[in-house]
Amino acid sequence: MDKKIVNLQTSKTHEKMKELVDSLTFTKNFRSASAEEWYLFLPGFQDPRTKGAAGKAIIHYNLYGTKEILINTTIIYDDPSLHQPEMKYVVQAISEEVINRLVGYADTLLSVHAGENSYDTEYLDG
Repeated sequence: MDKKIVNLQTSKTHEKMKELVDSLTFTKNFRSASAEEWYLFLPGFQDPRTKGAAGKAIIHYNLYGTKEILINTTIIYDDPSLHQPEMKYVVQAISEEVINRLVGYADTLLSVHAGENSYDTEYLDG
């Protein structure tokens, strides 16, 4: 049996996701010689405990200057609504935008913590 690819994303959901990704903002919370922590703000999402940022990104940089070592990035989403299975593609789109804006084209190991939508991936140049 041939598997068919089905696009479940409608033009309406695509536009909503684009608006959400475009509205993503950051505030740097901490910086050391080897790491940065950024708070992630998304309209309509927040940490239920603090009523603040929807999540945070922690970026650990390459200290050795060799291309063989990857940047390690961890994104933690605190808003429980982003942990729901139907938010999987939103979490992935936001996470990819975080990597694009904060890390750029550097080789990166990414770990996303978002309940059922958690995943690990690599971004490699070339």
